[in-house]
Amino acid sequence: MSSNPPPNAGSPFGQAADKLTIETPEQTALDFAVAGIGSRFLALVYDVLIQTLVGIVVGVGGGMVIAGIAVVAPKASMWGGAVLILFFFLLYFGYYAFFEIIWNGQTPGKRKVGIRVIKDSGRPLTPAESIGRNLMRIVDWLPFFYAIGMASAFLTKGNKRLGDLVVGSLVVRETSLGDLKPDWQTAPSASAPASPSLGLLGADRLSPEEYNLIESFLSRRAALDASVRYRMAEEVFRRIKPKLTLPPGSSLSTEKILEALAFERRATVRFS
Repeated sequence: MSSNPPPNAGSPFGQAADKLTIETPEQTALDFAVAGIGSRFLALVYDVLIQTLVGIVVGVGGGMVIAGIAVVAPKASMWGGAVLILFFFLLYFGYYAFFEIIWNGQTPGKRKVGIRVIKDSGRPLTPAESIGRNLMRIVDWLPFFYAIGMASAFLTKGNKRLGDLVVGSLVVRETSLGDLKPDWQTAPSASAPASPSLGLLGADRLSPEEYNLIESFLSRRAALDASVRYRMAEEVFRRIKPKLTLPPGSSLSTEKILEALAFERRATVRFS
C-alpha cells in the first residue's frame, strides 16, 4: 500500500484531489478519493442533528419519568438519572461506532453525504478499531465542537482526526469506488445468472478482501496478457472455491463464475 496525496487543490467541501493508492495482491492499483474536510463536517452536522433530536425526545420523556419516580421513591430516581446519563454517553459516542460497525464504515450522516471510513490498507475497520476510533472523539471535541479534530484534519495528510491517526483509518468518498466499476458490470452476460440472489453461489460467504480481489481482477483483466489473465483468474478462484456452492455439472468458465459472484454480491450488498 502506498499513499500518494497530490497538492490539495480542491474546494473545502470535499473536492480535494487527495488519493489513497492501494497495491493489491495481484499487482494492480486501486485509487480511493480522500473525503474533504467539508464533506466530513457536513456528515457530522447530519449525525449531530439526529443525536440532538433523539436526545431531546429521550431527555424530556426520561426526565418526566424520573420526576414522577422521585415523588414516591427518591433513591430509585437517582438510579434513573444514572441510566439517563449513561444513555446520553452512548448516544453521543457509541452512536458512531455502532453505525460504522453495522453499516461497514458509515453513519447516517456519512451515508447521506456519500463517504465511508476504511483502513489505510483499504480494508474495513474491525469492531474494536471502530470503537477505539470513536472514543477519541472525546479528545477531538475539545475545547468545543471538534476544534482539535478539525485542526488535526487540516494539518495531516488524508484529513485525519486523532481517531484516524490512532487506528490507521481514512475517510474516502463513495464516488471514488464507482470509478473502479468496469464495463462488464453494466449488464450480466448471457451465461451469468440474470437475477442473482444472495446465496446462489455463495457470494454472501466471501470476505470483503476476497470480494475486492474479484472486483480488481475483473476491472483490469482486459489489459492483461492472456496467460497472465488465465493464471490470475485461476488463483482467485482457487482461493475462494471452498466457500462456494457451485451447481453440479456447471460448464461456466472461471471468469464467468467470478462475474456471477460479483453480480450476486452487488445485487444485494452496497459494498464499501
